[in-house]
Amino acid sequence: MSKLWGGRFTKETNQLVEQFTASISFDQRLAKEDIIGSLAHVQMLAECNIITEEDADTIKSGLQSLQKKISEGALDFHVEHEDIHMNIEKYLIDEIGPVGGKLHTGRSRNDQVATDMHLYLRERTVEFIELIEAVQAALLAQAKDNIDTILPGYTHLQRAQPISFAHHLLAYFWMFERDKERLYDSQKRINVLPLGAGALAGTTFPIDRDRVADLLQFDSVYANSIDAVSDRDFIVEFLSIASITMTHISRLSEELVIWSSQEFGFIELDDSFCTGSSIMPQKKNPDVPELLRAKTGRTYGNLIGLLTVLKGLPLAYNKDMQEDKEGMFDTVETLEGSLKLLAPMIETMMVNRQTMRKAVTEDYSNATDLADYLVTKGLPFREAHEITGRIVLYAIKNQQYLLEVRIEEYKRFSSLFEDDIYEILAPEHVMNARNSLGGTATSQVKKQIVKADSILNQHD
Repeated sequence: MSKLWGGRFTKETNQLVEQFTASISFDQRLAKEDIIGSLAHVQMLAECNIITEEDADTIKSGLQSLQKKISEGALDFHVEHEDIHMNIEKYLIDEIGPVGGKLHTGRSRNDQVATDMHLYLRERTVEFIELIEAVQAALLAQAKDNIDTILPGYTHLQRAQPISFAHHLLAYFWMFERDKERLYDSQKRINVLPLGAGALAGTTFPIDRDRVADLLQFDSVYANSIDAVSDRDFIVEFLSIASITMTHISRLSEELVIWSSQEFGFIELDDSFCTGSSIMPQKKNPDVPELLRAKTGRTYGNLIGLLTVLKGLPLAYNKDMQEDKEGMFDTVETLEGSLKLLAPMIETMMVNRQTMRKAVTEDYSNATDLADYLVTKGLPFREAHEITGRIVLYAIKNQQYLLEVRIEEYKRFSSLFEDDIYEILAPEHVMNARNSLGGTATSQVKKQIVKADSILNQHD
């Protein structure tokens, strides 16, 4: 079958080359965007008297007919037409005749595909902001229910200090808030129109790029035609934001896996988000958070893949840039699925408050407060730290926790100890003593919740 660009060639394309270079197997996802961009382009062509109003109306009618067929799944795309642009143009010519060939006046596939991807990511970023907010809402709901729930806080995966479970969950709320901010900011780079740049140097036709930008609701147009067709920074930026977001998802997933283990027992995931074993009937496996951890690698790989494709490319367009799409689509699909699963999994998880409370009474995570107590009595912190370390060692050797050490024993280490030490070492006091801004004290956590509520409500 003759190619739409075949005039200069004397031989048919080798079938292996055709299959190897075709992108229709994946860029057909841009069909909606391709038609949206074409409708704006043809309207501008008519307004600039580059084509007649009659031809423009015929082309628009044909595009709208194809749009309907695509939405109904009634069109098959073919490898011999290479990509989504050529497939749609071929169908358009079949639909309305040779006048369909006028659609490509004043543009190239180079600026056309760039426009499609700008349109595609503009819509996806809005969707991802909404999905992230659903995760934030789930975290906030659990935080509100667990302001006074105490669990061990960890550093180096060793118990460090008692904290509010709400405080721990809200740490993820703020991570995801930064992800949202990055997505919002990226829209400034996404919402720039490349259409009208042509293959690389612009066009001889008197087009109005600003009019197309207005029709497609872009904030601006690329100032340089070479940059317009060769820029993939906006995709790299999206892949980077997605990778950071998946990092946060993975960190939270890791904790869900750990917390739901029998050794911790801090939470139990809902049965609908777990699976069983084919051989061990007692098993309840946290497969969803495990897969969320693993899928992070896909997004990292897609980011590195595109950076590698771009790193040595001369200006302007090169066929290498066809490799920008599969990774982008895969990351969109991966991030979308991950966020959609994460929100309800957090909403439905059961918090084992008594298990958490027991954990902070059977460890030495209140040792810092023992040292701080001595400091309030006038002892330099380094001396207080030394004495506390010796008390902890003594307690471990005697199989005691700090609340179980008798006052007489405390006084052997320092005469500064009084009976009020037991109040100071109680988990609730330890948690609420950290009342500095952003700390884990109940009053501070409540302030965080008010702020988090305000953030979510302003986008409702």
